[in-house]
Amino acid sequence: MESLFSICDIYWVSKLGTNATAAIGLTESVLTLYYALAVGLSIAVTAMVSRRIGEKRPEAAAKVAAQTIYMGLFVGIATGIACWFAAPHVLRWMGASAEIIKEGSGYARIILSTNVVILMLFLNNAIFRGAGDPALAMRALWLGNGINLVLDPMLIFGFGPIPAMGLTGAAIASVTGRSVAVLYQIYQLRRGTGQVRLVGTALKRDWAIIRRLVRVSVGGIAQMAVATSSWVIMMRYMAKFGSDALAGYTIGIRIVIFTILPSWGLSNAAATLVGQHLGAKLPDRAARAVWITGCYNMAFMMVVTINFVLFGDVFVGFFSKDPEVIAIGGQCLRVFSYGYLLYGWGMVMTQAFNGAGDTTTPTWINLIAFWIFQLPFAWWLAFSQGHGPNGIFWAVIGADTLLTVMAFIMFMRGTWKTRVV
Repeated sequence: MESLFSICDIYWVSKLGTNATAAIGLTESVLTLYYALAVGLSIAVTAMVSRRIGEKRPEAAAKVAAQTIYMGLFVGIATGIACWFAAPHVLRWMGASAEIIKEGSGYARIILSTNVVILMLFLNNAIFRGAGDPALAMRALWLGNGINLVLDPMLIFGFGPIPAMGLTGAAIASVTGRSVAVLYQIYQLRRGTGQVRLVGTALKRDWAIIRRLVRVSVGGIAQMAVATSSWVIMMRYMAKFGSDALAGYTIGIRIVIFTILPSWGLSNAAATLVGQHLGAKLPDRAARAVWITGCYNMAFMMVVTINFVLFGDVFVGFFSKDPEVIAIGGQCLRVFSYGYLLYGWGMVMTQAFNGAGDTTTPTWINLIAFWIFQLPFAWWLAFSQGHGPNGIFWAVIGADTLLTVMAFIMFMRGTWKTRVV
């Protein structure tokens, strides 16, 4: 659901031209490094909260939730200040042209410097998921996305007394939507409608829990940093083929992320079930939950594959009328989808490790698949062999397949069942 913010921005901003779309793509690719931090911390939070819930200790789960919020606010504010000063240089570092830098610097500064709301959105939803309350997480994201959906066209193109702000308006709309969603999350946690309620002694700082969160999250952060940093470099590769290629790739990636949201939801559900079943001393039931979820995920990914192969260009055409952009974006969707069937299993199994608190195994899997294999292979295909953007697309498929094979082998070993968090 977080990706809906980007999808909405891309839809409206694409009407401003390929440079504006490319600016969003480059900014979002750098923001994925911050997503690595957010998701890495979220992995630890979900694992610890779900384990406490499985142990029938909701008060302990609430303590973990409170420490999570304290840590998130500190990290988010500190990194936001740093990003305010670094933002103008980000697009230049990513290889953007002078026109893209001029048009997109304001957007990059606002989005990157307000990343505290992104971090809190991720962490609070990790608390809800770990407690087995995914509906609360979904409602928060629907609220934030609904606000962004309304504000985007008003602030980008102007409405009544509101002036047209272009890319800057898109940034303000996204930040506003996310901020309201975070306030709703905090309200629900304080109100205690789910299994976790932030009241009384739960709000007291507990440095032992914070240290444990940091210890568990280090592997998760490293795991996601490896994956997302490889995407940043892949975006730099794509920037070498011009604004049209960059815009097509940006649109394609956003469609991919949006359409596999149900798969990520299923994978996160598997992580929660693994944590709760291990907390209840039921490892075999945890393994069975992973297998069942993997079957459902493969079925869904098959449906996505068929649609991308048949209608890839049509989907991209909703966001751009430029033939070159549509051709590259459509090819991106088609090639990516060829590996979806296997990747459906890989997503579930890697999240199962995370749910068990084993963040080390997925980190090594990501390092081998994305850094050791994907990046050199993409460069070789795209530049040395002259396949251009197509070479980058096929390298992604190879990496996803390798990831799935390694995750399957490690999952079958079963060492994740004995992990203590």
